[in-house]
Amino acid sequence: MKYLILTTLLLNGLLTGYAQVNQTPIADKPSEYMSLFSSNIKPGISCYRIPALITAPNGNLIAAIDERKHDCGDLRTNTDINIVIRRSSDNGQTWSAIETVVDYPLGQSASDPSMLVDKKTGTLFLFYNYMDLNAEKDVYYFYFIQSTDNGKTWSKPVNITKQIVPENWRHDFKFITSGSGIQTADGKLIHTLVNLQKGLYVICSNDDGKTWHRIETAIKPADESKIIELADGTWMINSRVNNFGYRYVHTSADAGKSWLSKPDSALIDPGCNASIIRYSTAKNGAGKNILLFVNANDMKERKNLTLRLSYDEGQTWTNGKSIYEGNAAYVSMTILLNGDIGLFFEKDNYTDNVFVRIPFKWLSN
Repeated sequence: MKYLILTTLLLNGLLTGYAQVNQTPIADKPSEYMSLFSSNIKPGISCYRIPALITAPNGNLIAAIDERKHDCGDLRTNTDINIVIRRSSDNGQTWSAIETVVDYPLGQSASDPSMLVDKKTGTLFLFYNYMDLNAEKDVYYFYFIQSTDNGKTWSKPVNITKQIVPENWRHDFKFITSGSGIQTADGKLIHTLVNLQKGLYVICSNDDGKTWHRIETAIKPADESKIIELADGTWMINSRVNNFGYRYVHTSADAGKSWLSKPDSALIDPGCNASIIRYSTAKNGAGKNILLFVNANDMKERKNLTLRLSYDEGQTWTNGKSIYEGNAAYVSMTILLNGDIGLFFEKDNYTDNVFVRIPFKWLSN
């Protein structure tokens, strides 16, 4: 198992250049829930929503989220949403104070953070959706900020709206999916963009994030989605679909030009954002192909957060283990530097956003 963990980390580019690394799991059972952003943590904040979690190139954890000031409404109705983060350098045992990384004047809001790491350059991207509710209500723009020092400092916002959406989409309900994107084995940066009128699309960069484009093929049915790459190079998207009671899975063997879509009735779901990531790849020496999937495991209600394993590239899944049986909604997942699994999720009717550390051994048992 130690070899599996080490190989997994090497595959994810986390150990390169860092000699002193603790490869020993912290515990043999899940940690206590650690509240990172709660509704009573900071005066003048109505709520925190839409968690995103990622492991930086040096192994630090970055947890990003909406800081919604005046009310808990989403981007289309809320005139004051900022993006804030906390960082951890010890596998989530302790965290920095809250840091604001995106803050616009009243009337302009940023929402739905998602992150992606370019393992070639070490650059960390944080995407968000933007709206000026005073000047252009219901018109969405798409930005990212980037960090080259593992989340300590961030660039000025980069507007990629014109690169990824045409002008005739101007008034469509659209957004970059919160959570995370990925880098493919051949170096592409890929992420998902939802247009509720037209479908789900993949956005892509072939030059380490300097420019972006949208792959034209629409994917349906799909709402908020996550994309991964399978061991054979196939792209796979796992999608929220409202009012169905289960997830949809879409696969492409030609880098997004065409897609095969089918429901996965084994992954029941109330219509909520989920997270899917790769843990290891057999062909690179890790021993097994292992995927991880976590969501609110209920057909109607956002509750019973459950983490599952797949050993056959998502064709079948284990029954999984319940991480939290109570109310749980949006969730984001990453692999920690020691091989544990980190989860960051909305808990107890959006009043709290907590981090929990899951040892792989406990999950696989």
